[in-house]
Amino acid sequence: MSEKTITESLAAARIVPVVVIDNPDRAVPLGKALLDGGLDVIEVTYRTAGAQAALTALKALPELVVGAGTVVRPEQVDSAVEAGAQFLVSPGLSAAVVERAQAVGVPILPGVATPSDIMAALALGLDIVKLFPAATLGGPSAIKAFSAPFPGLRFVPTGGISAATVGDYLALPSVIAAGGSWMVERSLIESEDWAEITRRTAEAVELAGQTPATTGA
Repeated sequence: MSEKTITESLAAARIVPVVVIDNPDRAVPLGKALLDGGLDVIEVTYRTAGAQAALTALKALPELVVGAGTVVRPEQVDSAVEAGAQFLVSPGLSAAVVERAQAVGVPILPGVATPSDIMAALALGLDIVKLFPAATLGGPSAIKAFSAPFPGLRFVPTGGISAATVGDYLALPSVIAAGGSWMVERSLIESEDWAEITRRTAEAVELAGQTPATTGA
């Protein structure tokens, strides 16, 4: 998928479920539970033994836009894309990782935490970044502060965001989507409680729909 297509998918979804999955056999049922709840985007954290196989399994759901998160080394770019990742997410900013993703033509959202990180991202030609860990860095207030000197930048905040706080992020015009794990808690996946995941996902989608972006940051 092109960067424009991925951006449009994230903007339409507004919520990105961040998933830690150990058993790849649960990937497809999980993907179906998200789709049933109204979300067609998923970020599979690339830090478990089953993550790569989970990405491959999710190819069975072509309507789902699949990303790989926690990509921290250039070689992980290649393996994640080969497994089926359509976009990549990093917890921090590595020029080597970003440049490798650009070389293979896959959109990437690197994590930023400081103005220097943002300037490095801009130098790499990026205009969408992940703010991580968002809550620890100051939450919506931090995004407002960063948006002043970097008015063209857009954010996908992740880290410490809950159902109670996600609306505060989504109300900001520079936020195109917010990442969270409350609807896909690891315990729910391990117990295969797909109905609860679908219920929480539907609630998140409804909440996002009730939170239009404001006209100014």
